Amino acid sequence: MAVREVIEIHGQPVTYHSMGSGPPLLLIHGITSSSRTWKSIMPRLAKNHTVIAPDLLGHGRSAKPQGDYSLGAYASGIRDLLVALDIPKATVVGHSLGGGIAMQFCYQFPDRISRLVLVDTGGIGSDVNLVLRAAALPGAEFVLPLLFTPTLHDAAVKVRNFVSGFGIHGNADVEGVAEGFASLTKADSRRAFLNTVRSVIDPSGQRVSAADRLYLTSDIPSMIVWGDKDKIIPVAHADLAHELMPGSRLEIFPGAGHFPFNDDPDRFIRVLEDFIETTGEADLDEEHIRRMLLKRQSENSTEAA
Repeated sequence: MAVREVIEIHGQPVTYHSMGSGPPLLLIHGITSSSRTWKSIMPRLAKNHTVIAPDLLGHGRSAKPQGDYSLGAYASGIRDLLVALDIPKATVVGHSLGGGIAMQFCYQFPDRISRLVLVDTGGIGSDVNLVLRAAALPGAEFVLPLLFTPTLHDAAVKVRNFVSGFGIHGNADVEGVAEGFASLTKADSRRAFLNTVRSVIDPSGQRVSAADRLYLTSDIPSMIVWGDKDKIIPVAHADLAHELMPGSRLEIFPGAGHFPFNDDPDRFIRVLEDFIETTGEADLDEEHIRRMLLKRQSENSTEAA
C-alpha cells in the first residue's frame, strides 16, 4: 500500500506517495493531476522499485503558494525532494507537463538521472488541445470560477461534459482530465493552474520547447510512450521526440489516449520494466555536458561554413 507522506521544503509542505523497495523510480504527473494519476500502476511497479510519486507544488495536497511555476522551478523542486529523501539519482517518468519537467530536470541536473521516460509529453511541439490554450487567454481567471464553483452538486458530471466538449473522449482520458479539473473548485488551485499554464502555453499553443537541446539525452537511456488517440497532445510529437533523441526507444499504444498507463496498464508496466531491465544507468556530470555542448557548437560551425 502506498504511504502518503508530507515533507517541508523551503517552508512549503510537499505531499508524496512512496511504495516498495529497490532502484528508485520517480513518477511526475501532469497539469491539474496529482500522484493519484499513477494509482493503478504504483503497486505493481513497487514490486521491483522504490516508487516515489509527488504532488507537484500547486497540485493535489501539496502547497499552492504564490510564486514561480516555471519548468525550471518545478525541476528544482524535484531535485530538492530527491535530496531531502537521500535519493542520489532515479529513473524519471514524466507524463504531459511532467514530461516537460523531466526534460528540464535532465538539463539542469544530469547527474541525478538514471533513465528518462516521456509519456505523452509536453515541450516538443506547439500543438496542444484548445482547452489548455483557452486557459492562457486573458480573463480566464474570471471565467474559471463560473465553470468550477465549490457549490456545484453535479460538479463531476459538469466537468466531464466540459472536457468532452473539447474533443477529449475515452474512459481514461475523461476520467484523468475530469479528476484534475475538478480540483479547480478551489481558488488557490485555480491560481496555481493558471500560473502553470501561462508559463508554458499561450493562446497559440505550447510556447516552451526542449527540441533544441534534446541531443543532450544521447547518453541517457530514454523511452517515449504515447497513445495514438491522444487528443490533448498529438502523437506526431512522439515521432519528433524520437527523431531528436538519439538512441531513444519509441512505444506507441494503439487505441490509447493521453493516459496510456491507465488505458493499458499491463502493457505500460511491461514495456517500462523491460526498458529498465535492458538498459544501464546514465552516468553524466557537468564535464560530460560541456563536451557535448562544445561538440554541437563545432558541428554547427562546420555546417554554417
